[in-house]
Amino acid sequence: QVQLVESGGGLVQAGGSLRLSCAASGRTFSSNAMGWFRQAPGKEREFVAAISWSGGSTYYAGSVKGRFAISRDNAKNTVCLQMNSLKPEDTAVYYCAARQYPSDYAGYTHHYQYDYWGQGTQVTVAS
Repeated sequence: QVQLVESGGGLVQAGGSLRLSCAASGRTFSSNAMGWFRQAPGKEREFVAAISWSGGSTYYAGSVKGRFAISRDNAKNTVCLQMNSLKPEDTAVYYCAARQYPSDYAGYTHHYQYDYWGQGTQVTVAS
């Protein structure tokens, strides 16, 4: 059974940092693009960042570009999201996602392009 488990969420003051991690089990995603999405209360799930299987290509939403960084460790089957200069509008549940089929492309920005999802981790940024 494939599982994606996020960790690292929490409460942080505006301007602070958090590092989210996503551990995959049940299969390897070393050949698959992976991404992060978020969903704030009353809003639709939105794309945050994605990374190709090699890590050589990344893609970010405009709202987080320059502040967030996605990375992966294929040996550990994990993907991380380093979040710096956090703002109250970054408050949301953050979800890790993975594609089923191999690709070295990172520009998958729609939730329907991903096949596996984690349960989410809450990030709250206080003003």
